[in-house]
Amino acid sequence: MYTVIVWSLSLKRKVRLAYLLDCRDPKRIARILLFSTDIHLDASDILDFYKARFQIEFIFRDAKQFTGLTDCQARDFTKLDFHFNASLMALNLAKFEACQLHQSPKPFVFSMASFKRMALNRHLLERFISLLELDSTSIKSHPRFQDLCSYGTIAY
Repeated sequence: MYTVIVWSLSLKRKVRLAYLLDCRDPKRIARILLFSTDIHLDASDILDFYKARFQIEFIFRDAKQFTGLTDCQARDFTKLDFHFNASLMALNLAKFEACQLHQSPKPFVFSMASFKRMALNRHLLERFISLLELDSTSIKSHPRFQDLCSYGTIAY
């Protein structure tokens, strides 16, 4: 990773460039150029912020699609504030619960669509067990029960 401070003609100010070489694939070396208007940032910080940017975008995408972030019609600031906080909190609670349920040696990957699918599958299984008057202990302790719960999911 290399860094230099240069003058940007389009921004009409100094910027810090971070130049990275991605050598993970020796047949295809990728060159990455990132910049920041904060010239005091370290190049590794610029890379970390760039990675975090996509995680933040995923949070807002999931909040819009699954927890109703954009569904509020209130105009009062406090009501809007409450709605945004409730929507983002619901997303964080879902992510926390999914993290607690994660038992795979693979790294944890969160998908709100998969989480909703698992919750629906679990609810349907509970409903079938109760309506058919089955023994819930033997079904839930079966080694394949988790496979039924994660049926149709993407990330688990």
